[in-house]
Amino acid sequence: MPGTVAIYSNSGNFTTTIAVYLLTAGWGTTVSLSSGKDVYIHFAAAEFTNAFHHDRRSHAAVMYIEPGGYYERDLVFEKPVIACIVGRWKDRLTKACGHAGAIAGSGDNAAAKERWFMEKCGVDAVYTAEHPVFSAKGAVVTNIADIPSAMTAVMALNRRQPDFAPIGDLSMKCWFADDTGLALPSVLDVKPVPAVDPYKGQIEAVNRQLGVIPPREVMKDASGASMMDPETQITRLHGVSILDLATRTYEDNLVLALVREYPDDSGQALANVALNAYVNLHGTPMLAAAHAAREAGSSPNTALCGAVALIGPKLVEGAGTAVQTLLDVLRQSGITDLADPHAAVDARIAATTPEQAGTLLAAAPDPLAEAMLAGARARGVVETAILRYLTGLAAAQGGHPSADAVLAAICLHLAWRPLLHKRISVTTLANLPWHLRVAATLVGASVSPARQGADQFGGVPVQSLIDGWSFTETAYLALLGCRPDADGRFAFSVLLGLTASNGPGTISAQGAKGAVSADGPEMPERVQINKGYLGFLSHTGFAHGGNGFEAMQFLIARFRGRTLADPGDPHHGLDLVRIAADYAVDFKLQKAKAKAVGNLSYAKIPCVNHPIFKGKEVNLDPREVYVRELFQSRGSYNIFHEFYHELVHALASYGVSSNVYCVNIDAVIAVILLKILWRPYVAGEVDASFLEYGAFTTFLYGRVIGTAAEIEDHTTRGRNMDTRTAASQCRFVA
Repeated sequence: MPGTVAIYSNSGNFTTTIAVYLLTAGWGTTVSLSSGKDVYIHFAAAEFTNAFHHDRRSHAAVMYIEPGGYYERDLVFEKPVIACIVGRWKDRLTKACGHAGAIAGSGDNAAAKERWFMEKCGVDAVYTAEHPVFSAKGAVVTNIADIPSAMTAVMALNRRQPDFAPIGDLSMKCWFADDTGLALPSVLDVKPVPAVDPYKGQIEAVNRQLGVIPPREVMKDASGASMMDPETQITRLHGVSILDLATRTYEDNLVLALVREYPDDSGQALANVALNAYVNLHGTPMLAAAHAAREAGSSPNTALCGAVALIGPKLVEGAGTAVQTLLDVLRQSGITDLADPHAAVDARIAATTPEQAGTLLAAAPDPLAEAMLAGARARGVVETAILRYLTGLAAAQGGHPSADAVLAAICLHLAWRPLLHKRISVTTLANLPWHLRVAATLVGASVSPARQGADQFGGVPVQSLIDGWSFTETAYLALLGCRPDADGRFAFSVLLGLTASNGPGTISAQGAKGAVSADGPEMPERVQINKGYLGFLSHTGFAHGGNGFEAMQFLIARFRGRTLADPGDPHHGLDLVRIAADYAVDFKLQKAKAKAVGNLSYAKIPCVNHPIFKGKEVNLDPREVYVRELFQSRGSYNIFHEFYHELVHALASYGVSSNVYCVNIDAVIAVILLKILWRPYVAGEVDASFLEYGAFTTFLYGRVIGTAAEIEDHTTRGRNMDTRTAASQCRFVA
């Protein structure tokens, strides 16, 4: 805006900023000149001052000055000047930073320049709103927000009024604001103002958008879901350490994997309703396929492939359509918390078209939908906004909620907050019913047909599971045949959490990512979610997934024939040091004999790793240490876990290893599971094949968590066929 103030600035951007600030006090500008601020500046301050003195239009000047250089020290002003001196923080720098130019020394730092300009302006302090210090010659400020009032005060002493009436003010004017889910005090509750064009239209479009749209990129050996610390070997899933995952329930971790946040209490209850509602596979081809594969001698992962292959897109098409309908209905509802029993849904019900209602309602009662709604009532969550909308719509239109609609409503409840916060994409929400169906099927298909009936699963009524069981307990029932007590439930949760992920470089993760990559995630609707899980399952095996059984076999051999009644009793009476020493001596002898005849494939000790930290006399796997201390803090003892620690010390003491190797995380899985199964094994209730199946399947249950995260991350972020290895990096081995 034309006016009477000249601007000289070490920063190009600040010429326009200062000009806009001056408008709020009614001052326009004559010229804005950027000097630059490097070793060589564009325009010297003395040149500006000379022009300023000879320009009849310019009655005053603003000079924005940064540390470094002596360009301004000898200036003499003939007109009023407001000097803004910034950069006291740069005194702490040891290298040039941005506009710092040559590093300011003791003579040309911000404090020194403040003194120069205070002398020129005839003042003894910096001007602030609380303590305005100025003269007819000018003022020194350190905050650009003080420039307008300082200019007005100085020019009043020179008998000059502002150029025009003030325009605008310096209050915060946000174009964006998102306080979703936050109860802010009024002082922080900043309301956005309309932006100027062309940004206004763009911002309106962004605000209408639900969910995030991440850029597509090559995801080979990369992940936006998981990462492993190469030093500690600890993986994080959506920023949460697997050590923390180990203390959460199976259902909580599944939700975290898919929507990047843990569910609230109502979300957890509804997740348990959905997962338990679909776990019973009695009379389905999924159960028949898995059972036939096991009868044919297939490994646990291979058998489950048969079941998962049948959870195809047509099976979840109805739930996907229902999700889209619910999203359309609630998109502009203003409801930020679908758990809120007081959220207004009547208007949404009234606005629902018959076509939309047709995707949510059935003419006759749906038994599975009724079972899920009964489960929600039993868990005290039927009054959530989303379920009230669904049941209210059914009452208003004379229909009955379908099972697909109830599943979709549960998925929207779980995803709504992450969707509003733009943590997940709409694609993830659309896929959520598919993921939950696959997770339930994996557990259901691991149970033989003999243990499932029309209304029971593992001998427990299905409605009881839906009404009150956690999915953690249901998975335990599927695998071990009973409902766990509190200690058993905690131990099982630890197992599943620890195996959730090992980062994107593992074989199982690569299998899942490759399956998504091959489908073409740049058109995410083509990606078959169940095929992603097939990629994970086909890339697990006896070495990656099933090796926990080798550790159990090893432990059974060490403790067979000994009077061990309860592995959890610290007063077991066995000499673990002697047992470990005897084995170390025998192993050293067998190893020497094998090497003597050139046999380098002698039996290795399972779950005893090479040193993790080179040069350390005693090596520890941080994950194993955490779990050991976690159980100790609960007063829980495990003889098998303690034996492993005695063993690695014995191996070092008897010269088998040069340092104390670490007990790795696979050993933790083995010792926890063997402690659970020891009594039934000793009693002859389960055999070795049951132990092997249990160890392998437990790994698969846990790894489903990380797999879900990788599939969804790659679907929303990856590019077509981006996991291929370039031909130049491949080699032929004759």
